[in-house]
Amino acid sequence: MSEIKKDKAREFKLTSWALKNRNTVFLLSLIIAVFGFMSYRGMPKELFPEVVFPTILVQTIYPGNSPIDIENLITRPIEKEAEDVKGLKQITSTSLQDASMVMVEFNANVPLREALQEVKDAVDRAKSELPTDLLTDPFVTDVDFSEFPIININLSGDFSLEELKAYAEYLEDMIEPITEISKVQIQGVEEREIFIEVDLIQMESLGLSFQDIENAVSWENVSMSGGDIRLGKMRRSIRIVGEFEQIKEIENIVVKRELGRTVYLRDVANVVDGYAEPTSMARLDGHPVVSVQVIKKGGENLLNATDKIFEVLDKAKETGAIPATMSVTLTNDQSDIIRKQLSNLENSLILGVLFVVLVLFYFLGTRNALFVGLAIPLSMLTSFMVLNIINYQINMIVLFALILALGMLVDNAIVVVENIYRFVDKGHKPLEAARLAVGEIAIPIIASTATTLAAFLPLAFWGGITGEFMKNLPVTLIVVLTSSLFVALVIIPVVSATFIKHGENRHDNTPNKRKANRLALILVGLAAILYIAKWFAIANILSLIALIVFLNALFFYKVERWFRDVFLTRLENLYSRTLNYALKGWRPVWFFIGTFGLLIFSVLLFLVRQPEVKFFPTNEPSYINIIAELPIGTDISATDSVINKIENDLDSLLVPYKSIVKSVLTTIGQGDPDEWSAFGDQVNKALTTISFVDFKDREGINTASIMSMLNSELLNQYPGVDLSITQNLMGPQAGKAINIEITGPDFEKLTTYADSIEAHINAQNIQGIEGLKIDLDVGKPELLVKIDRDKARRFGLSTMQIASTIRTSLFGKEISRFKDGEEDFPIQLRYKDEYRYHLPT
Repeated sequence: MSEIKKDKAREFKLTSWALKNRNTVFLLSLIIAVFGFMSYRGMPKELFPEVVFPTILVQTIYPGNSPIDIENLITRPIEKEAEDVKGLKQITSTSLQDASMVMVEFNANVPLREALQEVKDAVDRAKSELPTDLLTDPFVTDVDFSEFPIININLSGDFSLEELKAYAEYLEDMIEPITEISKVQIQGVEEREIFIEVDLIQMESLGLSFQDIENAVSWENVSMSGGDIRLGKMRRSIRIVGEFEQIKEIENIVVKRELGRTVYLRDVANVVDGYAEPTSMARLDGHPVVSVQVIKKGGENLLNATDKIFEVLDKAKETGAIPATMSVTLTNDQSDIIRKQLSNLENSLILGVLFVVLVLFYFLGTRNALFVGLAIPLSMLTSFMVLNIINYQINMIVLFALILALGMLVDNAIVVVENIYRFVDKGHKPLEAARLAVGEIAIPIIASTATTLAAFLPLAFWGGITGEFMKNLPVTLIVVLTSSLFVALVIIPVVSATFIKHGENRHDNTPNKRKANRLALILVGLAAILYIAKWFAIANILSLIALIVFLNALFFYKVERWFRDVFLTRLENLYSRTLNYALKGWRPVWFFIGTFGLLIFSVLLFLVRQPEVKFFPTNEPSYINIIAELPIGTDISATDSVINKIENDLDSLLVPYKSIVKSVLTTIGQGDPDEWSAFGDQVNKALTTISFVDFKDREGINTASIMSMLNSELLNQYPGVDLSITQNLMGPQAGKAINIEITGPDFEKLTTYADSIEAHINAQNIQGIEGLKIDLDVGKPELLVKIDRDKARRFGLSTMQIASTIRTSLFGKEISRFKDGEEDFPIQLRYKDEYRYHLPT
């Protein structure tokens, strides 16, 4: 009697409330199931977590200045002020022709908005030291490294370049409005431009200047409002229309009228409807293509984005917007890689759940296993709700954490269910038994869960890029285990109290075959409906459950009964005899000494032969990048010539592997995809991407060996070309494995030292080093023009006038725009090529 009174004194208030409000708990469970599933479906899916470090970019444009001038006049003053901002990690600057780029990187704990304001304040302080004739103030913005290309759509066929470009622009217009897409870039085409190419001799003989031609063109190519006029009781707007509609109109502009003679633009210049100098080229398997590169917004669902892109492509083909004769090839499809990797992890998770439940069947019996197994989906669905609320993504780290937590999810539920049955066996009714059982063990299982969480908690404060990357693991585990504790204390007691029958034999697992077969058929029917709806993951789960139910009714229950009644009994007896033997006399001491000796031996073995340490092991690459960089200033035609040779050599090397190579895409004008570039053309760089077929279709060929072969055959084979070979990134962008930084005031000495160090390391033939790279960009070679100010003043010229004229002559100057339909194109003024590329001119 005293024991019953003591039992009644035990209770856990949260569980007691749940037991008094069972309908509410069942409704809560339904809500968790629905919203958890919706959260899972709606969460962004990526291969790896997005690691964001607050990075602010300061861009300043100052035309007509060399990189050295840009560094002294703009870059250094901004760097000087930016060094004092709080939370600074590092500053990286690049001084280019006409432009400066200063990138300020902060520690991960600095809020992005605060970092942006800090840099803006620093730039404001630096303005007093900047040139007063800047065209615009320095532009300060945050850099989103999570925006990256997710797919390349390559267009080719028997079409002109202009037609391919038009189709590419159509796709650009259709894809850019997609919510998940940041921008779309078209590669392999040139932009249309109207060139006014001036004859130097004719212009000088007629006493004309560039300013005369600019004024004549810009003053004629206008449309503007002339105000309103009242005509009777109505008012009408007056609009002057004078924009060019045809190229001939530009040629017939009057540039000068003097002494009865009219000088037309055609007398001193050729008006050419052409294309800007190319800054990119694209080839797929050696054939020219126009490539549409799609870049995703940070934090958006990549799989949803690509699904919408596929819908756009399908619709374009169905409606004829893209001709059936056009070849549309997809490369660098990140969604394909992510779908396969996540699908493998999801299948592993599903199988893990089923194996856990199967083990529970054998150890706890059918009914207990169902009660305990319920904790797994409910805990995970609860976790998906929480992870969605805190803006987490579904990625490999999160799914790995869920797999890691599988075994621990049921620990609390096992203890709760077994203790409830213990109280039922003592004579308590199920509802009372659930209240007393949880009251007895609530604090111990809370403490047990807390100790497990405490082990993972320090990982959440891991610093650096790797820490930010791996933070998903401890956070997911903490959320999942906390969810399992909630399910064990609130939902499992309610389910157990509702379905446990007073006085039943819980070890009688003989199934009702008719009911089991009926349940299996219902599950198969539901699975078939879900397969039609393309919800394959849930359909697979229901199919496997139906199979287990059917097999259990057929013969599993007999195996389960033998396992529990015979095998476990014998195992317990063996354990009891072993324990009794080990605890007699001095045997516990010898067991302790032996165990301690094994510990010492393990430590010594570890010290003698230390294992290889790799935080993010490299898998067989799905694609290989070959990045070629020629000296800065190399013309795109020269880059193309060198890349052509590399492509031919690569084609020969890949002949034995043609069956597993999906495509080879070369883009001239693009560098390393893992390196971020703010602005400036990269015509001296090229990227060749070799994509392989799926792992299962590679006929046992190791793509890592192909990469190793390319390293040995291609590196250091092309003089003047900096070649590097990389594979798809497996882990966070943490930079190179080893960096050697050389600092000092003398730029020329630094260059010499860097070359010496590179040569010394290469001479050592260190195993594992595939290629060294010096990240020094010396800038384009320059021809310096020094103005004789005394002579210039005699002719009434200033340095600015001379510099502006030279720039217009060579580089060109946009003086107006030519409209053609809904598009408009720049009108560029410059010398003819025979004068532009003739130095004495």
